[in-house]
Amino acid sequence: MASFSAFIRKSPSERLRAFLAARGVQTDGDFDWVSEGRGGAFVKSIEALIAGLPDARQDAVKAELELLAELASDDGMSGVAHVCAGEGVDLEGYEGVEDVLLMLATEHDRVMIDRVQVQASYLRRSAGKQWARFQFLDDGKPWVLDQPSAQNAFLEETVGILKLPAHRKREADWFHPVRIDPVTGTEIQLTQATIYVEDHAESELAFGETSLERHTRQKVLEVGVVCDPKERIVEICAKGGHKIRDKYLQAFSKHFAPRSKPPVQIPRRNVRLEVLRGAPELTTVPADGIERVEVSSLSFRSMDGAFLMAEKRGEDESLYQFLKRRFGVASPLQAAGWQIVAATLRIFKAPRDGKKGQILTVTLRTPNTTSVPNKTEAERAFVFGLLERWELLDPPPTKAELFEVIE
Repeated sequence: MASFSAFIRKSPSERLRAFLAARGVQTDGDFDWVSEGRGGAFVKSIEALIAGLPDARQDAVKAELELLAELASDDGMSGVAHVCAGEGVDLEGYEGVEDVLLMLATEHDRVMIDRVQVQASYLRRSAGKQWARFQFLDDGKPWVLDQPSAQNAFLEETVGILKLPAHRKREADWFHPVRIDPVTGTEIQLTQATIYVEDHAESELAFGETSLERHTRQKVLEVGVVCDPKERIVEICAKGGHKIRDKYLQAFSKHFAPRSKPPVQIPRRNVRLEVLRGAPELTTVPADGIERVEVSSLSFRSMDGAFLMAEKRGEDESLYQFLKRRFGVASPLQAAGWQIVAATLRIFKAPRDGKKGQILTVTLRTPNTTSVPNKTEAERAFVFGLLERWELLDPPPTKAELFEVIE
């Protein structure tokens, strides 16, 4: 996150000039946009320009610049990419995150910056204690995410969950950001809602020109819902603990997926795919009822962005033998710069109690995605136990990490 001063110094001159001009800050032809390498003197000269505005306008411009400075980070730039891809805004040719943020603030309405702010916040808090991720069964039953009546009903139920009076203002910003799949590099279009509700006004005293004046300040409560309709995954970000998030999930299911069964929560435990680099022995015991386990595919991404997926084809050799035969010392399992980003395991269960044998196919993808939640509850517990035994999952969180402060 850049400081206010750093943001000013790094901003391209023409873009900063356009931003200030749009807010009533004018500069004459003699204004020095270089100012000794754009150091502290340049920042002070910009502040002097802003000081020429009325007090309330000064505060608004400074607050906006401080917000843009807060977003000038890697998470902020990722948020920009997600939002702009969904809105069809081309980011080619810009000089950096400061340039892009000033462009959005100047050429688009405030909602674009609000969306970037939400995305950056989600990226920072992803897998944090205010997040939960849920997987619906892929039953093929349609959802009604874009139906206005469903959106309005969901918003009203959200207000009810928050236990806020009906007269408070509320709004939901629905939009379609685009994420980049970390494994394949393909674009994934999401449906997202950020729900804002006007909270209690806090009364405070402020210094006016001649006396103390009473001002009110509005707070905003925020609930975030991110949905991947293709993968049938819903992420919910909200304060109040898992019981409150479960209520939002129930509301989502009722209004947007009324014909689908309730989802299961996906534990946020990162996968440890590097364990598979050396053809480990995936041990089983007789009680498992497993005939054999095989690694049937591995996906790799190189440091320069190249992608390689290798699949086991025949029964005469393992995937590891194939990679050694095909690539030799250049195999992505051995060559430097290749990271395992996805894997598929096939677990062959032996016939038992008159039932035919069964194959459980489990996909693992960085950082914490697995197909396991698509199985039945018993199969899910069985497979999770195996993944833990094979050390393909990070250790479970400790009691201290599970403790959640209810705000």
